[in-house]
Amino acid sequence: MESTLESPSQPETPSAAIITATGIERFYGEGIAEVRALDGVDVTFEKGRYTSIMGPSGSGKSTLMHILAGLDKPTAGTVEVGGVEITELDDGDLTQLRRDKLGFVFQFFNLLPVLTAEENILLPLSIARRKPDQAWVDELIERVGLSDRRSHRPSELSGGQQQRVAVARALVTKPAVLFADEPTGNLDSKSSEDVLQLLRGSVDEYGQTVVMVTHEPDAAANGDRLIALRDGKLVHDAPPVSADAVIELLKTLA
Repeated sequence: MESTLESPSQPETPSAAIITATGIERFYGEGIAEVRALDGVDVTFEKGRYTSIMGPSGSGKSTLMHILAGLDKPTAGTVEVGGVEITELDDGDLTQLRRDKLGFVFQFFNLLPVLTAEENILLPLSIARRKPDQAWVDELIERVGLSDRRSHRPSELSGGQQQRVAVARALVTKPAVLFADEPTGNLDSKSSEDVLQLLRGSVDEYGQTVVMVTHEPDAAANGDRLIALRDGKLVHDAPPVSADAVIELLKTLA
C-alpha cells in the first residue's frame, strides 16, 4: 500500500538495545520438586529486529517471554525495557509500562465479542484514555486488510481476520516492543502466512521490534534472529537461515 503518512517510527539500523535481560532465573517449587524453568539466561534484543524464540516443550521459552514483558517476575536477575529496570516495579507501574510501551499478540485472539473490529483495535487507546490518531488507525486497518470489515464483530470474522485485528490492536499504540506468543498456532497455512507477513512488515516498514515465541519452523524463519532454549538455558543465537535449517536445529534440541 502506498501511503503519504509518516510512519510511527522510521526503520533504523539495529544497534541500540531495547531489552536487556541479565542472569534470569525462574524456579518453581522447592527441594526435589524444584523446577528450573530458566537457569541463568543473558540475552539482549535490539531495536528494529524480529527475533524468534524456540525450544522443546518445557524449555522455558514462554516463561522467558513473560518475564521480558513483565507478565511474570524472575526468581533472580534483571530485565530492562527501554532503559527501565522492570523486575522491581510494583503492579501499578508494570501495568502502565505494558500499556504504554508494549504490544501483545497471543495464540488466542482475545477479542471482545461485543465490540467491532475497529473498536477492538482501539481498545488499548480507550483504556489509556488516549485520543486515536485516526490517520494512523485508518492506515493500520488498511495495512491488515480489514477496511471492509472494520464494523464487523469477531463472530463475523474468520480466524485469520480475527488475528489480524489482534495484530492491529497490538500496533495501534506504536509500542516499543511487540510480543507475539504462538501467533499462528490456531490458524491455517494461508492465514498464518498473512499474519507473519504483517509482523515482518511492521519491522521492515515501521521499524517495529518483534519478539515471537513459536514452535513452527516457517514462522521462526520469518525473523532476523533465532534464539533457542533447552532446559532453561540459551543454547542457540543466530540468523534462522531457512525453515529446513530450523527443523534440523530442533532435532538437535529434542
